[in-house]
Amino acid sequence: MYFCYNLYESGIISSSIVSSNYILDLEIAVYVIEMAEDNNVSSTSENPNSDESETSIDAIAQKVQVSKRHKFWETQPVGQFKDLGNPSLPEGPIEPPTPLSEVKQEPYNLPVPYEWITCDMDTEEMCSEVYNLLANNYVEDDENMFRFNYSKDFLQWALRPPGYHTSWHIGVRVKASKKLVAFITGVPARIRAKDAVVNMAEINFLCVHKKLRSKRLAPVMIKEVTRRVHLENIWQAAYTAGVVLPTPISTCQYWHRSLNPKKLIDVGFSRLGARMTMSRTIKLYKLPDSSITPGFRKMELRDVPAVTRLLRGYLKQFIVAPDLDEHDVQHWLLPKEDVIDSFLVESSGVTDFCSFYTLPSTVIGNQNYSTLKAAYSYYNVSTKTPLLQLMNDALIVAKKKGYDVFNALDVMENESFLKELKFGPGDGQLQYYLYNYRLNQALRPSELGLVLL
Repeated sequence: MYFCYNLYESGIISSSIVSSNYILDLEIAVYVIEMAEDNNVSSTSENPNSDESETSIDAIAQKVQVSKRHKFWETQPVGQFKDLGNPSLPEGPIEPPTPLSEVKQEPYNLPVPYEWITCDMDTEEMCSEVYNLLANNYVEDDENMFRFNYSKDFLQWALRPPGYHTSWHIGVRVKASKKLVAFITGVPARIRAKDAVVNMAEINFLCVHKKLRSKRLAPVMIKEVTRRVHLENIWQAAYTAGVVLPTPISTCQYWHRSLNPKKLIDVGFSRLGARMTMSRTIKLYKLPDSSITPGFRKMELRDVPAVTRLLRGYLKQFIVAPDLDEHDVQHWLLPKEDVIDSFLVESSGVTDFCSFYTLPSTVIGNQNYSTLKAAYSYYNVSTKTPLLQLMNDALIVAKKKGYDVFNALDVMENESFLKELKFGPGDGQLQYYLYNYRLNQALRPSELGLVLL
């Protein structure tokens, strides 16, 4: 069974905050953690300013692929490089599920000072504890200039979709002080691969307190969330990685559109272009004051059935996409301030739809700014309004609402508007994978209808 986790969330390595998270398989993640700790590269709290304490994901991945690829990956139910282009292999699950009676029934052992807790994100007290842990210890960029700052409302939105399991929201406390020092979560998802709808698990928010990065908590946490998800009879997953593992179903890239270019340059998120002045840059990215499409308005509760029909019809054209019903659409797409924004065009019915979610970052060590507000393109459907015009309205709304940058992957039909709307490519690429599920073809980003938070 695959469960993903983010290496730089655990503090083992770091990555650019403008690129997508680097996510690896459970077993290979554990191997990388152990290799890093054995070589004293993971204990960033002991020597946080040492360049020698940093190991690039590419270097680690290369070592893993050279020394471990065949030993490890040939034993895993994933597509193998040697099988590329072999149409005789059956599509679908690679291995059958393990009998539930064989799944470990008791939690894994933690080091003596620590204990497991289940985090009830419905309570204000627990939500605040989780928020504080993540706000001070979660993902930072290579140069320690930015740290993701998920809001409490965002965490509750992300972790409580329809059918969620509170038992999958896992914390680690210090027994003596009751201080929350580590966190990991899982949520269920239905993903359609061609004509088959498959129940999958997505793992997120793996975070270990900076002072405990050498305590080997992360591997135990991954095993524990894996165990709990297995108990719910989930055996497949969709996941992403910034490195090439056996075997991507698609390779995508993030693009970034400046909304507040002066601030982005001032905080070091972007640079002033060659032969460009600040005034010319501001003029280059200037947007109208209001949307231009007639009938463009904020989504409301009454729109859920229409948006569901529109989105389900649109996503049918993609080879891999989420399978969303009205409950999913109401949860994931109904607007929540500073969490998810959704807009539609109504003209003899709902004809078009666009959405973006909010993921700000704390600006570290800047005297003038404390937060960078980023919008991430989510799901967009164009049937009557040209997609270019629809997304330009989305940029206008985001700018008006105070966002500094608008990010988008080149999935679905996004490539058609990126350059025209002055998006620039980010660093690195994002690989999409399916675990324990085989597709006999590599997908172009335009054949992928899936956006993972």
